[in-house]
Amino acid sequence: MKPYDLAKPALFALPPETAHGVTARLMRAAQGTPVEDAVRGRYVVTDERLRTEAFGCSFPTPVGVAAGFDKNAHVPRFLAALGFGHVEVGGVTAERQAGNPRPRLFRLAEDRALINRMGFNNDGADAIGDRLAAGELPDVPVGVNVGKSKSIPLEDAPSDYLYTYERVGEHADYVAVNVSSPNTPGLRSLQNRDALEAILGELRDAGADPLLVKFSPDLPRPAIEEALAVVDDLDLDGVIATNTTTERPDSLRSPNRAESGGLSGEPIEERASSLVRFIAERTDVPVVGVGGISDAEGAYRKVRAGASVVQLYTALVYEGPSLAREINEGLLELLERDGFDSIGDAVGVDLE
Repeated sequence: MKPYDLAKPALFALPPETAHGVTARLMRAAQGTPVEDAVRGRYVVTDERLRTEAFGCSFPTPVGVAAGFDKNAHVPRFLAALGFGHVEVGGVTAERQAGNPRPRLFRLAEDRALINRMGFNNDGADAIGDRLAAGELPDVPVGVNVGKSKSIPLEDAPSDYLYTYERVGEHADYVAVNVSSPNTPGLRSLQNRDALEAILGELRDAGADPLLVKFSPDLPRPAIEEALAVVDDLDLDGVIATNTTTERPDSLRSPNRAESGGLSGEPIEERASSLVRFIAERTDVPVVGVGGISDAEGAYRKVRAGASVVQLYTALVYEGPSLAREINEGLLELLERDGFDSIGDAVGVDLE
């Protein structure tokens, strides 16, 4: 039994957002102390076979933390100490936002999933930019996920994203443009070609580099192909696939399955991996694979489908702090089994 199995019943007795807050506060208290050093010694897996390069960044392992876990950039160092090869903070908006009313985060324990309708609750670009500037960042890439402020009309989205970029971009190893969260009204309509060109072009003109865009798994395939044309036209550096979904698979068993918001976790793993493959077949830029990863086999499927690096969040709720180590150790075994010298050698092999 893992130590987390002892703590999990107490955490699961709390509302999900409260439990997340308790966990984040403990991480924050430990950050920069000998506890962080001890955690790093226990969980970080160091092996050159796991090192990979993508969109100008060097990743010590391919397994990172997805946006949403550390919205306000409080604990990227501690997350790196848990063995993650990169951390994506945010989503960050130009304006400070309280987000949607609580409750807005729901466990689907029977399905090992979450539904959230958080609504980009965050401290705002000014505060988070200052925090990134003042903090000691980890020696792994730190990306910043940027979204649209809820109060800003859709037609003003480019200037809103630009404001956020100008406050956080200097301290980000990459910037990920979020036009795919289901929890800000109208946001996903910005995935159409004209809107994407306006937003991403504005950021490119401002010097955003590396610049990535995050897509929804609910986009029809022709719309994804059109969006990928924008990625190619603007010479973007990468694509993140995918965000959460508003669809509800028939397999869901939890009573919370009827809650509105974005579904994440194991029920979307196959769909997310399929979209990673679809995108990797149609673009030469690196793909970040997200959605349903909970073990080494799941991470490896996305790598073989074309993901240069992967991210997770929901599985941390169910598996606990040893997850990155377990996945990284498992990836080494899978690489050895299949005769690959490095994780890069496995990227996209199932496309051939």
